[in-house]
Amino acid sequence: MNRRDFFTNGSAGLLAGHMTLFGERRDVQAFSKGKPSAKNIIFMVSDGMSTGTLNMADLLSNRKEGRMSSWMKLYAEQTGRRAFMETSSSNALVTDSAAGSSAWGGGKKVPNGNLNVNTDGSFNKPILQKFKEAGKSVGCVTSVTITHATPAGFCINNKSRGDESEIASQYLDLKFDVMMGGGAEFFLAEKRKDKTNLFAAFEQAGYTVARSRDAMLGLTNQQNPILGVYCEGALPYALDTLQNPNLQKAVPTLAEMTRKTLDLLSKNPRGFAVQIEGGKVDWAAHSNDAGGLLYDQMAFDEAVEAALDFAAKDKETLVLITTDHGNANPGLFGSDKQFDLLQTFKHTNNWILGELDTKPTTAQLIERVEFAQGYAIKQSEAEKILSRFGDKNEAGLYVANKPLFRELAGIQTHYTGIGWAGMDHSADYVELAMFGPGSENLKPFVKNTELHNFMLDATGVAKA
Repeated sequence: MNRRDFFTNGSAGLLAGHMTLFGERRDVQAFSKGKPSAKNIIFMVSDGMSTGTLNMADLLSNRKEGRMSSWMKLYAEQTGRRAFMETSSSNALVTDSAAGSSAWGGGKKVPNGNLNVNTDGSFNKPILQKFKEAGKSVGCVTSVTITHATPAGFCINNKSRGDESEIASQYLDLKFDVMMGGGAEFFLAEKRKDKTNLFAAFEQAGYTVARSRDAMLGLTNQQNPILGVYCEGALPYALDTLQNPNLQKAVPTLAEMTRKTLDLLSKNPRGFAVQIEGGKVDWAAHSNDAGGLLYDQMAFDEAVEAALDFAAKDKETLVLITTDHGNANPGLFGSDKQFDLLQTFKHTNNWILGELDTKPTTAQLIERVEFAQGYAIKQSEAEKILSRFGDKNEAGLYVANKPLFRELAGIQTHYTGIGWAGMDHSADYVELAMFGPGSENLKPFVKNTELHNFMLDATGVAKA
């Protein structure tokens, strides 16, 4: 098959149940081009995912578990559609997550830091408000704080993405059907500057509030809107959670939240729209944390699998899978043997350094790295890392000591073979995949803002 065939053949022409090298194809029905064809929307975001992240997570999944990632399987089996997407904001080629999500959520480019607020101060109506007004159930699920930029960009208008306490308050009156993630500090009276107990306010407004994994799993198909907030800050990294039974019991995975949310939202006969974000991928990229990055990308892919399985059975659901921007542009430059160390990683760099209250000795650091990731750094390398301990002269996003994490990552490259271009967002064009009714209308190259009307057109919801 030539390249033109790959990009132009729609999934509708594939035979149900046809077997390939990679297993059974998902069945997709044909729909008339240009007409509303989807009842439901699942919009999946691996925040800050450079192409190298997608590639390496697929390689790790193959070598560790003997299977392709669900995202790459769409391409290999040609059951999904594929495009590149540009990611700029209104004031920069390199976007941040607020402007990136607002491009999808509001349909217009806004300045970095803004949530559906234009340069002149005017507002763009967020897409979940449009879907809600059309009678659909709506919601957001994330592995970071539910008030973070990416979910907020689908929900509200705010001049500052950093005002997460205010964003939490803004959610109250929206009565969105399911909102799940972390960020308890923005709802707790003792953590908020105004001392408002937002959890109590949500309950008084008729929400069911779930504060643990067990509470989430016990949610039933009820009429009340649901707020699920399972920890302060972001959810723990997937790799660290795999080694901690207490975390596994207390905090749901992104895939578990996805399955529960789809079960809850799908009871509405008029359909639903939901955004699902793997937010810790971006955080790990900012700190050049290979273990954190790839295992959280794999955790995101488990949520992708859940969404695709739902859509394959439902046949009325359009799934969009993408990222808002690249970050750090990692890649594998070393040997297979080096990369295979990732298979036995126990902990992230954040566990190695971010959880230390006091400066360790070189011997303690060497032992900690070997326990966490299976290789012994040299004494000179440990000394170099520790020389950066407590050095906070360069602010780091999501890490308190950016130079310290940069030093560790540079040394780790000699052991894992994974290198990094930087520690910040990039202006790369990014991957965009679609599956289900409406996907046949995807062009090979799109602007991020075009996805707003694409979703409205696919579902027949008014653009106003």
